[in-house]
Amino acid sequence: MTWLGSPKFPDAARAALADTQLRRNLRNATTTIRGRRAEAVDELPDWEELRRAGEAIKEQVLHHLDTYLEQLEAAVTRRGGTVHWARDAAEANAVVRDLVGDAEEVVKVKSMTTAEIGLNEALAAAGVHAVETDLAELIVQLGDDRPSHILVPAIHRNRAEIREIFRAAGLEAESDDPRVLAEAARAHLRRKFLSCDVAISGANFAVADTGSVVVLESEGNGRMCLTLPRRLITVMGIEKVVPTWQDLEVFLQLLPRSSTAERMNPYTSVWTGVTPGDGPQEFHLVLLDNGRTATLADPEGRQALRCIRCSACLNVCPVYERTGGRSYGSVYPGPIGAIITPQLVDDPRDEQAASLPFASSLCGACFEVCPVRIDIPEVLTHLRAEVVRARGRDAESVAMAAAAWVFASPRRYAAAQKLGSLARFLARDGRLSRLPGPGAAWTSSRDAPVPAREPFREWWRKNRG
Repeated sequence: MTWLGSPKFPDAARAALADTQLRRNLRNATTTIRGRRAEAVDELPDWEELRRAGEAIKEQVLHHLDTYLEQLEAAVTRRGGTVHWARDAAEANAVVRDLVGDAEEVVKVKSMTTAEIGLNEALAAAGVHAVETDLAELIVQLGDDRPSHILVPAIHRNRAEIREIFRAAGLEAESDDPRVLAEAARAHLRRKFLSCDVAISGANFAVADTGSVVVLESEGNGRMCLTLPRRLITVMGIEKVVPTWQDLEVFLQLLPRSSTAERMNPYTSVWTGVTPGDGPQEFHLVLLDNGRTATLADPEGRQALRCIRCSACLNVCPVYERTGGRSYGSVYPGPIGAIITPQLVDDPRDEQAASLPFASSLCGACFEVCPVRIDIPEVLTHLRAEVVRARGRDAESVAMAAAAWVFASPRRYAAAQKLGSLARFLARDGRLSRLPGPGAAWTSSRDAPVPAREPFREWWRKNRG
């Protein structure tokens, strides 16, 4: 897993909360995207049936993943492509480096999978410059920045900031008008499309029975990368396979409405192996595990592999809206990142990964909008339990064990209520904003409610008992 250089979530979030410009940019962007998605979804009376169909197809794939992957490999090979298998990021990067050959520059389609394995950095170490061609990814790359959203990596930037980034990078943008900025990026990228001999992409889906690979995008940069260069290298997580074109049709309805609030994506590119005289004459498909097999073995956590990277859960998450994606430290931010990243890292003692399952209020809004019905709150609580078990006995676990002992006895519970009511003497202005001892961890980021002078059960006994 590629980390973005942030501290663990609580520390990074605390710094982000102090950035008012960041919070304003995020609130404006997520509010707009959230509203448009709701309108797009409301157009379909059978949206819930589509969600359940997407969930069922993904579950079918996960239960028979080995079969579908072998079927996909055979189909791609039959059509003139070459399939490579990579157990982890190091293997995948090595395969791509070899396939790039003596090219010094390659063009790239936006890809979360290649970001996950740190492909750009690996290529740079080998003397190869990877040019991001998605507009938002280009902004992040030119600004030497870090992405903060799965779908809109530069969501934390406003137009004025983007213009300054373009100016610093030598792109001619006379104003911060969106059309001017887009034209500057287009002129820059056209030269790259026409000069690069190698392209690298991710994949949204791959159809097992025909070996067809699918990329959905909105700007046309993907179509350029997938058709102009002579050699095409696609890096795909093994969970992206779907059995048939009939199954793909379900996701071609779910993904655009959930991600960009469109009825269909402006560009849906599909290619099957190699066609002589048309498009790339070499096609390589790198199938990446990188922790997915271990995730598959977890009955509760495996549902995260149903994710189709739409980012709908980010746009409704109150935690994401206030802290931004960079606070998560991973290339996968937001609620889905909080369950995918720890599982791919597969080490509950890793402090950064272990902090992510706690980056949620568990409000459940993410589950409500997920097009493949991933119960993110359920997985979050499951992962939190794993982190607590890995920590062993500490002050928090001792406090929880003591609470369980108290709650197990009505007599002990009543005594604790009386004792707890004394905490009201620590309140200021009707709030408990600073508790002593272990309670200080709770009040460091929130107020505690002031206990009633008289517990309810005592009031009930006096008045109704």
